[in-house]
Amino acid sequence: MAMDKTFNAAEAETRLSKAWEEAGCFRAGANAKRSDTYSIMIPPPNVTGVLHMGHAFNNTLQDILIRWKRMQGYDTLWQPGTDHAGIATQMVVERELAKDGKKRTDFSRPEFLQKIWEWKEKSGGTIIEQLKRLGASCDFERTAFTMAGAQGDTRTGHENSPNFHDAVIKVFVEMYNKGLIYRGKRLVNWDPHFETAISDLEVENIEVAGHMWHFKYPLAGGATYTYVEKDEDGNVTLEEERDYISIATTRPETMLGDGAVAVHPSDERYAPIVGKLVEIPVGPKEHRRLIPIITDEYPDKDFGSGAVKITGAHDFNDYQVAKRGGIPMYRLMDTKGAMRADGASYDEAATIAMAVAKGEKTLTEAETDAINLVPDDLRGLDRFEARKLVVDQITAEGLAVMTTVTTKVKDEDGNESEITETVPYVENKPIMQPFGDRSKVVIEPMLTDQWFVDAAKIVGPALDAVKDGTVKILPESGEKTYYHWLENIEPWCISRQLWWGHQIPVWFDADGNQYCAPTEEEARAQAGEGVELTRDPDVLDTWFSSGLWPIGTLGWPEDTAEMQKYFPTSTLVTGQDILFFWVARMMMMQLAVLDQDLPVEQRIPFDTVYLHGLVRDAKGKKMSKSTGNVVDPLDIIDEYGADALRFTNAAMASLGGVLKLDMQRIAGYRNFGTKLWNAVNFAHFNNVYDADTPGYDIPDAKAAVNQWIIGETAKVRVEVDAALDAYRFNDAALGLYAFVWGKVCDWYIELSKPLFNSDDEAVIAETRQTLGWVLDQCMILLHPIMPFITEELWGNTAKRDTMLAHEDWPTYGTELVNADADAEMNWVITAIENIRSTRAQMHVPAGAKIPMVVTEFSDQARTAWEKNEAMIQKLARITTLEQVESFPKGCASVAAPGASFGLPLADVIDVEAEKARLEKTLGKLAKELGGLRGRLNNPKFAASAPEEVVAEARENLALREEEEAKIKEALARLAEIG
Repeated sequence: MAMDKTFNAAEAETRLSKAWEEAGCFRAGANAKRSDTYSIMIPPPNVTGVLHMGHAFNNTLQDILIRWKRMQGYDTLWQPGTDHAGIATQMVVERELAKDGKKRTDFSRPEFLQKIWEWKEKSGGTIIEQLKRLGASCDFERTAFTMAGAQGDTRTGHENSPNFHDAVIKVFVEMYNKGLIYRGKRLVNWDPHFETAISDLEVENIEVAGHMWHFKYPLAGGATYTYVEKDEDGNVTLEEERDYISIATTRPETMLGDGAVAVHPSDERYAPIVGKLVEIPVGPKEHRRLIPIITDEYPDKDFGSGAVKITGAHDFNDYQVAKRGGIPMYRLMDTKGAMRADGASYDEAATIAMAVAKGEKTLTEAETDAINLVPDDLRGLDRFEARKLVVDQITAEGLAVMTTVTTKVKDEDGNESEITETVPYVENKPIMQPFGDRSKVVIEPMLTDQWFVDAAKIVGPALDAVKDGTVKILPESGEKTYYHWLENIEPWCISRQLWWGHQIPVWFDADGNQYCAPTEEEARAQAGEGVELTRDPDVLDTWFSSGLWPIGTLGWPEDTAEMQKYFPTSTLVTGQDILFFWVARMMMMQLAVLDQDLPVEQRIPFDTVYLHGLVRDAKGKKMSKSTGNVVDPLDIIDEYGADALRFTNAAMASLGGVLKLDMQRIAGYRNFGTKLWNAVNFAHFNNVYDADTPGYDIPDAKAAVNQWIIGETAKVRVEVDAALDAYRFNDAALGLYAFVWGKVCDWYIELSKPLFNSDDEAVIAETRQTLGWVLDQCMILLHPIMPFITEELWGNTAKRDTMLAHEDWPTYGTELVNADADAEMNWVITAIENIRSTRAQMHVPAGAKIPMVVTEFSDQARTAWEKNEAMIQKLARITTLEQVESFPKGCASVAAPGASFGLPLADVIDVEAEKARLEKTLGKLAKELGGLRGRLNNPKFAASAPEEVVAEARENLALREEEEAKIKEALARLAEIG
């Protein structure tokens, strides 16, 4: 059966993918030989998405598990699908419309949604096709979609997805009726570009150059107090009479909505003025608002002035302080991030707010929100334009905190002098600013009406399921994070101000009464005849619908065969960054919405969660477009093949480890595939395979070499299964690498050559059978990680009953290990390796054949030598072996179990020249080591250098120290020689 010299990945991958699909290899239940099920739900990528390294890594691990279980005969399902991705998809389609000069509001809502469905049908399946290029063995005929069945869905009967929309609406209605969902006003992340609330995960906190302005808030009525500062020993360092309290802010425009100034209860500096009113230093003087000074644990008395302005409607920390203190929260901005221009005039609004501050008036939440405290001259301005004017107005009034600065100037003659002046105190400092990850605009904390899940009411079972071990999170550090988030859970904002998504099934009458129902007809029935209803325009956050992914993809709420068979699912493989946003919410929602009469273990969405981190570059840096280190997995597949990328992903997947993608490593694993290919070519050359060969059973071998490799194969099978059972993908990959490359390709093939050259036909036949069986096992054991090259080899080596994807996974174990053969051949390999190592260390010419002596020889070692003498002499380039009483002068020692060998090298190498060469290398190395140790021992370097730079320095030091140890060992050997 002829084979090409090399594996053509580009041609074979496309062909094999098509063959697997046409044969139905990945359908749910394919190759099932037992009743046990194993199911994985793919973390649904955004329908707008394309394959990136995170997807490639995550899906490789899932595919390894599902292929392994499928070959073990489990009834498997790997459920694929995509998320409708509210903001991302709406943004893509709006950009397409903009090319024709149109915008969303030029269309009715149904018309715009139809445009999105058209785009989805045309371009929304890109990432699914790219997953196939990776070799993902999902049941793609079952590809689900989180908006399937919603208004405008163009797919008749939703043939490739259950009706996900109905499941989402059913859950919302039921949770609403149980009091688990409500509408309320809370602070949320607000994207002024898209004009919608967004989740924390959609916010990027980026360090930017910022400013911290310091302002004076005058005490009401001209009151004063004695301000005193003390050092750590209690000595007074400053004492002065003040008529103000100073605060610092990075967002001066929000001062207009301040409800209080807070200080720490233990801050003695401000004790005399707690409870007094201060004036907000901006706005028309005749309507200057007063706010109280309050105490709260939030302010840090050692940071800045220790006093903090509280703007509850525009800051998450302030919001909590305002809630605790009953402080009114005044919203200053509209949905576009501009200063509000609605409502009554400023003087009316300020008058009401003043009455509230003095305790003369109380407001409802709605009345508070209606008040617009933006002065008339700032109304309608962009928030950053308003910021500049606010700063200018406060400074002009003399209410900026001032500081003295000295600058050096030169006159026309070059004479230098100093000028001292008093200027407003503005700190120029880097600040962390929140940006929308898609809009790229600054996110504004905004107090708005939104829909919330009362998460505190449903979190208990989700916590208990992990604490009692029903659900296992790996690595275990993920459990601590899970507990921290769920034990401190806040209401979950589930509404978004978009058109694309599951529209909230709530209708309002003219008085604001709510009617929640699956359909408008049912809502009208609740409202009564003649009542005019308006549907809430908001849609549900995609995290709400994807929270139902495990059951929605299986056809729930229908009692489908798939639901009965594959739920609860088995393993979830996902990123640690969405442990709360997705994993915890799936736990909460499945446990809350499924039949409460069922035991918990039948309502959990999965039994194991495997968490991984971000894929970083080779130096451990986060991949980003700005740094130019983003790697496209499709480019890697084009250059190296999918198998090399997959093996790299598996090899770096240590539990809790940092995922560093190194292109040299990928190239190395492509070479690993080539090594296996060449081994099979060697087998073809020795007539191991032909077109009529049906494959090989476990051989009944007599030769020690053959018995040994059979035992090594059994050991690695046990090792791989144990590693995959424990989700140690790296151990499985590296164990196979060491076995296939080291034991099979390097050692067994070399050791088998004398057997193939034997005059004994029985020995040749046995060796053919052994090599054929071993290579078959290599293909089988490697298949979950490297499916393409192994499937290609499988089809090119014998007459097979089935594709490799459906071959039975082996169950043999260490009963195949022959202890005597194992000991003998491992002794032979150790002896050869140690001889080769000593030769290399002493720079013995590679082609030189030299004699060897031995002083110590146990019976077991002697027997191993005698049985394999020709093989050892050939592979170690040894001419003769002579037993002597003691080593002659100029002999390099070589250790082996039960033996002490020596290589007489005095006449083979120039000892003095070799010493000089090594000492020179050692001197250069000493300088490098000194520099590296100096950097790492410098506290400033460790504290200020990026983490990846420090890690790289440590790694370099370890490598150089290892090199130094080897050179010193070689010098010691040379000293022995003389």
